Amino acid sequence: MKNSMMQSRRPFAAGFALPLAVFCAALAGCNVGPRYVPPATTAPPVFKESPAQFKKTDGWAVAQPQDAALRGKWWEIYNEPELNALEDQLNIDNQNIRQAFENYMEARALVREARSQYFPTASVGGSYTRSRSSSNAGSSASSGSTGGKQSQLFDLPGEVSWEPDLWGKVRNTVRASQYQAQLSAADLENERLTEQASLAEYFFEIRGQDALQQLLNETVEADKKALEAVRAAYDTGVGDQISVVEAQTTYESAQSAAINIGVARAQYEHAIAMLIGKPASAFSIPVEARTSAPPPIPLGLPSQLLERRPDIAAAERNMAAANAQIRVAYAAYYPALTLSATGGVESSAIKNLLTWPSRFWSVGPSVSETVYDGGLRRATVNEHIATYNADLAAYRQSVLTAFQQVEDYLAAVRILSQQILRQQEAVNSSRTFLKLEQARYDTGIDPYIDVVTAQTTLLANRESLTQIQIQQMSASVQLIEALGGGWDRSQLPTPAQVTEKPSKPETAVQH
Repeated sequence: MKNSMMQSRRPFAAGFALPLAVFCAALAGCNVGPRYVPPATTAPPVFKESPAQFKKTDGWAVAQPQDAALRGKWWEIYNEPELNALEDQLNIDNQNIRQAFENYMEARALVREARSQYFPTASVGGSYTRSRSSSNAGSSASSGSTGGKQSQLFDLPGEVSWEPDLWGKVRNTVRASQYQAQLSAADLENERLTEQASLAEYFFEIRGQDALQQLLNETVEADKKALEAVRAAYDTGVGDQISVVEAQTTYESAQSAAINIGVARAQYEHAIAMLIGKPASAFSIPVEARTSAPPPIPLGLPSQLLERRPDIAAAERNMAAANAQIRVAYAAYYPALTLSATGGVESSAIKNLLTWPSRFWSVGPSVSETVYDGGLRRATVNEHIATYNADLAAYRQSVLTAFQQVEDYLAAVRILSQQILRQQEAVNSSRTFLKLEQARYDTGIDPYIDVVTAQTTLLANRESLTQIQIQQMSASVQLIEALGGGWDRSQLPTPAQVTEKPSKPETAVQH
């Protein structure tokens, strides 16, 4: 009788499962909530501070053609083999880049976690229970029973449950995770660009400090010879003591300044060591006194800037993820359907556990719908809408900041190039001034203090020239960074790529 009832249930279950599956498949196309539309941003037609917009741009010009753009290893534009080697090492050993990469790998893992909700959950287990009933249970205590009944049960069940994605909750959760992974990839590229630019700036700072050191060393030698000449004149009775004191003071001041240069150079060198993942104690850069003008830098068009900045790409992907979360929140308004099935075998004797009569099973759907939640769902939707609006404002601010930075560093490089020309003229005039004043002192017309004044003026002008040249090289690196380096949005991984399972080396534990 029992077997006939179980057999009669099978056609009903099979007949119920087919239309239910068709119904779920039809509903799976539903996706509630607002669709995401990337924000429209209008870029200016030209960069206002570009040298191409000025009739006179002495000292520096942008690369041609105007629509050119940097590609790949942007630092190679400077033609510095030592810098190239350091940048290659930075891309491998920089720990901030490594941290950003692992954050990206974590974001990719979260995508696969979200995708697991597409599939059923299956579980198996086993249990053994031995029990004894109470002696006082039952209809009478006068039956003469002296003990309760003992029993045992072997159970080997399995369970499968699945919640179809009827309203797009899982799909939008996956999309939000994919967009967040793309955001993390853009953050990785932004971190990489920041570290690369810092290394280039420190490198040119060291070259500038070496040039300053050479300048001050030359000044010390010249002041030493001047002191010897003044002292010799005093010893022969031609000169006076005050001239000796003034020459001595000038010489010692130059020595002090020459020593101080080493502080900044050491710090820049230590900073580069950290960037390339080496202890500062085990790294050094050979001295090379040299300053140079920055090469022509291809700007591209202002409209291309939105595609070349990784931080702008990250801000836009953040908006897309926030929009997907709004759609997830809207799905909570709709009922949830769960399909579950349980089956297995159970028996009071282990020898009969795997026999046909020991089987049991159950299958059926369940539907749940929240009737009242005190405004929780509406508040959740409003929360994610506010987050999206805030992300939109952050995106627009990123765009404005990008254009500001490009214009800032364009102006800096252009204006500094003109200042260098004028400062070079000041240096030349200072040399003439010192030559003339030295001649007047030698003939006894002017006191030595006038020579000291001329020496100080020449040194100050030469130092200023070197400092401006350092500033110009740093501004050129900052301009390249503001332009996005050699990156563009086409290098951003697609949703399919961030969903792929990573290779074993990418997921290996680091030691």
